[in-house]
Amino acid sequence: MTDDPSSPLSPGTHTITVPHGLARVALRYHVAGSGPVCVAHSGGPGIGWDYLRMSGLENSLTMVYVEPVGTGGSGRLPDPRDYTVATYTHFLHSVIEHLDVPRVTLLGHSHGGFVAQQYAIDHAARLTGLILYDTSPVADEEFWSAAVAAMKRFVKDHVDDHPEVSGYVAALTARLDQLTDDGTTAILRTTMPAYVFDYWGREEQFAPARQSLRMYAAPTRGGGSSFNVRDELPGINTPTLVLAGRQDFICGPRWASLLQEGIPTAELTILEDTGHLAHAERPAEFNASILAFLRAHGVLRRQQNP
Repeated sequence: MTDDPSSPLSPGTHTITVPHGLARVALRYHVAGSGPVCVAHSGGPGIGWDYLRMSGLENSLTMVYVEPVGTGGSGRLPDPRDYTVATYTHFLHSVIEHLDVPRVTLLGHSHGGFVAQQYAIDHAARLTGLILYDTSPVADEEFWSAAVAAMKRFVKDHVDDHPEVSGYVAALTARLDQLTDDGTTAILRTTMPAYVFDYWGREEQFAPARQSLRMYAAPTRGGGSSFNVRDELPGINTPTLVLAGRQDFICGPRWASLLQEGIPTAELTILEDTGHLAHAERPAEFNASILAFLRAHGVLRRQQNP
């Protein structure tokens, strides 16, 4: 990070304009912290970037949080069907090019991990490290069936004490593309307890974050709901850390193991008693895993404090 307000890495919110087809679309990103640059892409598609804020990493890294197209203050695409992994990768590349640094570490969470994988396949020369956080190399019928089955188990385990979870399976399988921003946000907030380990045991901590979640409908109308880069993973030679929560119902160890097996350089860390939001659930362990990985690969100096 720099104190020069004209720098693309000055602290605060930045807006760039990205050509896309015949249109030019505004894209926002947010800069905080100091140290080597780490670009973070949030999940969804359509979830506001704020939930991914990782203040602990900002002590050692210049964190650049992308506000994905179709969300928040970023622009909307003229054709809603164009919200695809390829489109997000295009916009991500525009941000990284704009930062004007030789290489960056890239962190992708959940659906943002799809984007990060595609970026590593397409633009390996721009990366010094890759962090794939609670994500998968494939999102096909088997992936979604497994997620529904895991949600059903969650409901069975908790419905006696928390009857409201009885509607979670229907919410997970709802046609989000037929809802408004308020409708998609309501579903995300409703089902949030399934995404963390022991939500009700830590409700005082997680309830404010739950109410701040925001999801935007337009990106859910994107063309092509499936994703599969398993055949391309062996071509990724960027040092890679795969992080997953043991109890993550949607992108847990099963899918993390596929990433580890497919990427020759991948290291796997499974965090215990953790769901889909390790940076909020187990921040000390989450931060330590990432910083140790970056030190081991020379991105951070070994003596640098976390």
